[in-house]
Amino acid sequence: MSDQPTATRSGSFQQNVALMLDRALKEVKLEPGADRALKSCNATLQVSFPIKLRGEVRTFTGWRAVHSTHRLPAKGGLRFSPTVDQDDTEALAALMTYKCAIVDVPFGGSKGGLCIDPTQYDRDEMELITRRFARELARRGFLSPATNVPAPDVGTGQREMAWILDTYKNLYPEDINYVGCVTGKPVDLGGMPGRLEATGRGIQYALREFFRHPAEVQAAGLQGSLEGKRIIVQGLGNVGYHAAKFLQEEDGARIVGIIESEGALVDERGLSVEAVRCYMNEHGTVLGYPDARFVDKGASVLAEDCDVLIPAALEGVIHKDNAESIRAPLIIEAANGPITYEADEILRGKGTVILPDIYANAGGVVVSYFEWIRNLSHIRFGRLQRRLDETRGEHIVSALEMMSGEKTPAWMRENLIRGAEEVDLVRSGLDDAMRVAFQEIARFRREGGRHLDYRTAAYALAVTRINLGSLDLGAY
Repeated sequence: MSDQPTATRSGSFQQNVALMLDRALKEVKLEPGADRALKSCNATLQVSFPIKLRGEVRTFTGWRAVHSTHRLPAKGGLRFSPTVDQDDTEALAALMTYKCAIVDVPFGGSKGGLCIDPTQYDRDEMELITRRFARELARRGFLSPATNVPAPDVGTGQREMAWILDTYKNLYPEDINYVGCVTGKPVDLGGMPGRLEATGRGIQYALREFFRHPAEVQAAGLQGSLEGKRIIVQGLGNVGYHAAKFLQEEDGARIVGIIESEGALVDERGLSVEAVRCYMNEHGTVLGYPDARFVDKGASVLAEDCDVLIPAALEGVIHKDNAESIRAPLIIEAANGPITYEADEILRGKGTVILPDIYANAGGVVVSYFEWIRNLSHIRFGRLQRRLDETRGEHIVSALEMMSGEKTPAWMRENLIRGAEEVDLVRSGLDDAMRVAFQEIARFRREGGRHLDYRTAAYALAVTRINLGSLDLGAY
């Protein structure tokens, strides 16, 4: 028996990425032939390996694609899914290159995947399979803290990253930086506080920054702040859950729809994201959730009226057949490639504002960068200065009280004397990265009298930075 890939979908996702890149290349002046270099993957590894399970030999196939090594290490997630194939892996690797360039993270782009349905195997079997895949990657130079660093993606998480870390450590015990061979690890194994929530938190910070620009908000047919905005989220996995939770609890947004594979929940008054997630954890489905209207054809809810639509599942959920029906004036892509090229053309024609995946969901790689440099520095962030900051805060409070002759309010005292914890520094750095990236995309889209959409501007900005870096290196 084999967990082999099914027939490919004619490279549809890869074609979508290439077409979107082509649109952006028209806005950028490059050396002749440089466009082909930007599109092609530097290297793609395919491995097939047998493992004896349940009395039979099963063969598994996986890939690791490296799109660019203009900066090292190449960075990108590792996906375990029965739909994984080489074309999608290469397309996602390209997206990682552009994504890192946009948020100014010094990584190249990579992506990996194993064609497997993790739900069909128990924990011990998944550990055996994951460790074998990690060995195949490491022995061929596609797993290393210096050259190629995976992270969690669809079907993987902290558990798989811990297995990969341990496998690499046992193969290369002399590598003092072995902990940096993967990111998204458990915190007690060198992971970063805030990494699990990072992509969802990045969606929140991207929306916050968008709503700080009244002209951009008005151009989308919206007004005001995030407070009270009606949001529909497709996919309540790790990214969708954290994005919806933070937007609801910290920004006062109203989550009026949650779409899952078996159907959707709708409530114009607002759904409790935490309650829905708890129900899903207990029952494995949204079916039967008592406090909302259930829609069995969940995909139809993508076309419901709302202010912001957040597709946070897999690619291609908005396509040429349903794009015309989308009513949300603002879409932010929490998933990779949720809108096809044809759908993107339709939505642009309608005036829909789209904050693209290569910017919006970059929070994961930003915090992965923080985790990687923390692993290489061998010290947690803030360790040297936290108590010093607290002491200085106490001195400031004492000075205020001496000058005023009054006791400092408790809330002020707490904030002044509290030294930043590591997760505070991570969130601060992520917020800064998402703010600056949005501002640079917004500036680029209007430079020279241009009126580009966000996606085209983001791709063009990324390509410009990658091209300049390659020229400086003499790469071509």
